[in-house]
Amino acid sequence: MAGAAVVSLVMVAGATSAFGAGAAGSTGTGRVFLPNPVADLQDQSLTDQKDADYAALQPAYHDVTLRNLDGSGYLTGRWANVRGSTGPLAYSPTDTFLYDRSDDRFEQVMAYHWVTESQRYIQRLGFGVTRRPINKESQDLRINQYGIDNSFSWDKKDYLRFGKGGVDDAEDAEVILHEYGHAMHDSQVPGFGSALEAGAIGEGFSDYWAVTVSAVVAPTPDPACVADWDAVSYTSRVPHCLRRVDGDLHYPEDLVGQVHADGRIWSRALWDIRNALGATRADTLILQGQFAFAPDTSMPAAAAATVEAAQRVYGSSTATTVRSVFRARGLL
Repeated sequence: MAGAAVVSLVMVAGATSAFGAGAAGSTGTGRVFLPNPVADLQDQSLTDQKDADYAALQPAYHDVTLRNLDGSGYLTGRWANVRGSTGPLAYSPTDTFLYDRSDDRFEQVMAYHWVTESQRYIQRLGFGVTRRPINKESQDLRINQYGIDNSFSWDKKDYLRFGKGGVDDAEDAEVILHEYGHAMHDSQVPGFGSALEAGAIGEGFSDYWAVTVSAVVAPTPDPACVADWDAVSYTSRVPHCLRRVDGDLHYPEDLVGQVHADGRIWSRALWDIRNALGATRADTLILQGQFAFAPDTSMPAAAAATVEAAQRVYGSSTATTVRSVFRARGLL
């Protein structure tokens, strides 16, 4: 992240789950934000208040079905695995995980639910079904185990680690999804992000993934604002956003040599593709195109690979639309 809570980002390869496929079908109940209180309630006055569970937040809690649990009573499942936390791991023999944000186990439920829903969405697009898989594993998660307001994805240890300070990062679904976006990229292209522009693409895609999945699962009125809830702790401008994916930046003159800032060029292009084609077609061709990226890819090379994927998956009309979007951003 940028600002006081920079979701800096390394990338992740793949974790291995210890449970068998036959035990992965349990469901449970969890309490979460969808995707976060500011976006859900459209209330820019909400603040962290030191993890307090206060009255104005109550309408933002939603009870949801937790899917693909392994039946152990812990938040361990086919696509997500809470491996560590500052407090005890959430446990329920009935797979019922109903906490509020004053309890650190709430963030464990958030991370499990949103990572699981992200992978389920990937597979609804066909990846891991009729197309090559993307991060098709039980992703290890460490909650509130980074003592600053920052989160990261680490390929060497293959986990996502979420920080605390201000709004704890795993309280905001879009921070969780952003980090998962890095895990996806590294799954598709090991070592991705080895050059500055590739790193910016990683940040831009992860911002985009955060808002596209959020908008599919829990649509809100301002979907282009990333991490509205997390951002209340370090932004004064309203609406509170870590970043936006609808800024008016152009390649190459708006490059500044910082991956989070430069990534906004890439995220805007992806957002425009989504607005032109709809979430399903846009996300499918965007993910398909990433398989052809090099670890040190440039933005123009990545744009060309995405156009080629659009042609291959949907044909010339869609490819023409995607090409026009990238040209409008100076990327082709």
